[in-house]
Amino acid sequence: MLEEEREASGCEERRTTQKVTVDDLDAFLRALPPAVRSGLLSSPELPELLEVILDLGRPPLARFRTREINLTDEEVTEGDIAAVTAHIGPFGDDNRAGIERTLHRISCFRNRTGRIVGLTCRVGRAVYGTIAIIEDLVVADRSVLLLGRPGVGKTTMLREVARVLADDARRRVVVVDTSNEIAGDGDIPHPAIGRARRMQVRSPSLQHAVMIEAVENHTPEVIIIDEMGTELEATAARTIAERGVQLIGTAHGNTLDNLIMNPTLSDLVGGIQTVTLGDEEARRRGTQKSVLERKAPPTFSIVVEIQGWDRVAVHPHAVSQVDALLRGYSVTPEIRWLDRDGTVHREEGEPIALSEGPGLAEGMAPRGRWGRTGPGTFRRSSEGPPTAEPAPDFRVTRVFPYGVGRERLLNSIRYFGLGTRVASSVDEADIILTTRLHYRKRPEPIRAAEDKGVSIYVLRKSTPVQIEQFLKSLSVSWEEPSGRDPTDALQEAEEAVQHIMGGEPSVELSPQSAYVRRMQHLLAERYNLSSASTGRAPRRRVIIYRT
Repeated sequence: MLEEEREASGCEERRTTQKVTVDDLDAFLRALPPAVRSGLLSSPELPELLEVILDLGRPPLARFRTREINLTDEEVTEGDIAAVTAHIGPFGDDNRAGIERTLHRISCFRNRTGRIVGLTCRVGRAVYGTIAIIEDLVVADRSVLLLGRPGVGKTTMLREVARVLADDARRRVVVVDTSNEIAGDGDIPHPAIGRARRMQVRSPSLQHAVMIEAVENHTPEVIIIDEMGTELEATAARTIAERGVQLIGTAHGNTLDNLIMNPTLSDLVGGIQTVTLGDEEARRRGTQKSVLERKAPPTFSIVVEIQGWDRVAVHPHAVSQVDALLRGYSVTPEIRWLDRDGTVHREEGEPIALSEGPGLAEGMAPRGRWGRTGPGTFRRSSEGPPTAEPAPDFRVTRVFPYGVGRERLLNSIRYFGLGTRVASSVDEADIILTTRLHYRKRPEPIRAAEDKGVSIYVLRKSTPVQIEQFLKSLSVSWEEPSGRDPTDALQEAEEAVQHIMGGEPSVELSPQSAYVRRMQHLLAERYNLSSASTGRAPRRRVIIYRT
């Protein structure tokens, strides 16, 4: 429903938030060897320092946001490494340590005998105001999963989430802090997590057990978890969510695509299983008999891809978007970013979908590689040898499929509500839709189309994703749904609710404006039912289903 509120109110947040950074750099510098400290103090880029690398027998290296430099010409000695380890806490099983009452993290390299031969000294910063970009999501009492590459700011955002939920939203928050990165080293948590309580973990292998302990012993309303990376942790997260506790966590992976592809962590978004359909159901769907489907409700109902310090991609309805991806359709995340004034902007992102990769079993639904989809290829007989071109800017209403499943094409046309029709012959077609394999064989229908000057669109393979991209490339006139009385739309939603109460799993409503869709979502919520929007404007519509 958050998405519909955003659509009805516009694409920009009016509230602005300025960031405030606290880095405790003095404590960090005191732990470094004198020569290294002097080199950093003389650098004008000190506020942008990310980490210091101390490798035995090499010059010390400082990494900033935009570049890295050698701090001195002298090589790091065993004495330098010993001086650093004397100023920090003990290393745990994960070879990480910290400086007490700060967020700085020191990780070590060891040789085969266990002796420390290298250190990565990373600056920890508490950045207040980082979650303005997703604050509406985390305070909505829904579980949120943050994804992103290392160093993009996942833990920084998680720390601020803990403070906002504990202090501003006044909720009981427990932080499961495996590496002391969220609340700092030592027994007293860093003030950056506010009133939230912190549970430390003796060993990374015990994180899943501490997650369960937090729920059983401390009655939290929210649990904060960093870096879920094992099947046991994914199972523990599901157990926590089933007990009605809100989860805010991070996991390894950059995008929702990566997460679904990951056999260990896919359970966080419902898990994936292979299902064999009956002949009739396979024909109805226009798919192979063996398809991929979601096993269970997602542990996290919202997935946020952190793309940069001030930019994220939001998947606000994980359940419907995972289902769409598995069925071969693309989904469009919401892109949010902060400008220099702290204003949150929103826009529609690029569609992502399942793309086929090598090694797919014959007759199986696509699995393995996921990625961004691209346009297909048009061929025109009047321009000599076939060449790739962008989609032409003209209106196409009749398509003749050759080597492409007719039912699959019809299903896609119905799904998007397009005015395109499927032609029964080449003679009445405005465009021929075929695959690369069939085009290369130059059969009679293809030659006849070229002789008549009919445009030919070539797909790599006859998959729902490729067909969808073909339909999107056409300049079809999508008319706004006729101005209907909102009363009729709400009556339609009421009837859908009655059908679902009577046993139907879901009901899809007619396309409506953002304002009407929002009212339909509120009506579904009143009956304790779930709802989601699907399709692209102006054919965007609401689906109501059981929770």
